[in-house]
Amino acid sequence: GTPSVEGMTKPYCYHIDQFSELQPIIHKVVEYGQALGLDMIQGDHEDAPGQIELNFGFDRAETTADNLSTFRQICKAVGRELGAFPCFMPKPFMGVSANGCHHNISLWEGDTNAFMPDGDDPQRPSQLGLHAIGGILEHLAALTAVTASTVNSYRRLWDTGFWAPVFADWGYQNRTTALRVSAPGRFEYRSVDSAVNPYLSMAALIAAMRDGIDRKLDPGEPEERNIYEAMEAGKDVKRIPMTFGDALDALEADDVVKKALPDEMYRVFMHYKRDEWERHCATVTDWDVSEYLDVLP
Repeated sequence: GTPSVEGMTKPYCYHIDQFSELQPIIHKVVEYGQALGLDMIQGDHEDAPGQIELNFGFDRAETTADNLSTFRQICKAVGRELGAFPCFMPKPFMGVSANGCHHNISLWEGDTNAFMPDGDDPQRPSQLGLHAIGGILEHLAALTAVTASTVNSYRRLWDTGFWAPVFADWGYQNRTTALRVSAPGRFEYRSVDSAVNPYLSMAALIAAMRDGIDRKLDPGEPEERNIYEAMEAGKDVKRIPMTFGDALDALEADDVVKKALPDEMYRVFMHYKRDEWERHCATVTDWDVSEYLDVLP
């Protein structure tokens, strides 16, 4: 199809009628996904116009990265076949939810999930799991450059109220924090969007978790309140970088995450992403024109 900023359905979350309207596309994506080995397990219509979530099962990090790359190619192929335009831009519309790509993470030692609770609290992750969370929180600013890796990614973070977390904290079923323990045995890294390179994001997250485990980093107690209410009550919480330039600066200063992108990979990533940020800064946008063209100083 031809690119358009108009979604194919109305922005009604979990609405069966909107989901049914896209049924031919969904069925074809599921059919092709299953033919290529993806165990397509769930789908629903989300908050934005034409926004669909389709899920496949978890696996090892490198296999999941392969599966996500395959899934994107399937979506594009089906779009060409049926005259639609699948969009992986993080924030195509303002005022509605963006396109995230939450990473659900568990830690395994052989056939044992090492993130599972090992104490009396059925929710609280194991000590090793807590250290892994501590590592991600420690390196969250640098990770943001890898997991929110476009200029447009930060539109998602600035458009508040649509479940794109910007605060370095964690909690149980807390969608206002960057990390959410969504069930015993796994947690969700939420500050990542649909444009992510999954090979880079998973390498960076593994490096951060490894550092947390090696240094036994304490993530603190889980935040049970809405993070905005917690801050109003006096809690001091770090914000993740809110521009791509700041995120790239944080990556440049973080040796642990940098080493997850070895040698030439890091150099090439920084070269092209700095160029992307600088070209954005040098561009006069429609917002500039509408805001300043008729201003009389």
